[in-house]
Amino acid sequence: MPKLSRGWAVALIIFLILLADQSLKFWIKTHLVLHDSIHITDWFYLFFTENNGMAFGIELFDKLFLTLFRIAAVTGLFWYVSRIISKPGTRTGYLVCIALIIAGAMGNIIDCLFYGLIFDHSFGQLATFLPASGGYGTFFYGKVVDMLYFPLIDAHWPSWMPFVGGDPFVFFRPIFNIADSSISVGIFILLLFYRKDLSEVSTSKVLPEAPENP
Repeated sequence: MPKLSRGWAVALIIFLILLADQSLKFWIKTHLVLHDSIHITDWFYLFFTENNGMAFGIELFDKLFLTLFRIAAVTGLFWYVSRIISKPGTRTGYLVCIALIIAGAMGNIIDCLFYGLIFDHSFGQLATFLPASGGYGTFFYGKVVDMLYFPLIDAHWPSWMPFVGGDPFVFFRPIFNIADSSISVGIFILLLFYRKDLSEVSTSKVLPEAPENP
């Protein structure tokens, strides 16, 4: 595939994922109160929650540090793609994986940068887009909107089990969003099918070739 075509393909993937991610987040934020849920099937719910941390609600780092790290990572990935996209040894599927990761990171960056400014809070009320009284937070301190919940198994531990016998058990508790999914799918496919490409492109395709001895 020519460089221009592959470049447009990468841009289109990023745009479509961002559009889907932000459209669903806007709808959730303006149609559900925090912790409301919509039953789709017994194993799939739209469950509105928010978090300050990384994918799947994990909180390990300071909010400002995390957002700055994401911005730096996305900037680095854009530079990386621009360097490898014209290389004949770079496979299109590899570029698609990188595009998925970039799009997912950008989707959550948008939440962190702007949602505190453009929405009011969702505690016991539907959030308003661009409220007259201002948003619930400041620049860089918006919360990431999550809503995809897949309780694939919702049961109870057997009564004979020590400590947890009879307690409820839910398999796959994380609540996440399209951006999280995009990052996870991109990394999974990359590690499954393109580990060799990652190594080869990183070492021999991106770095400039050493000049020959005169």
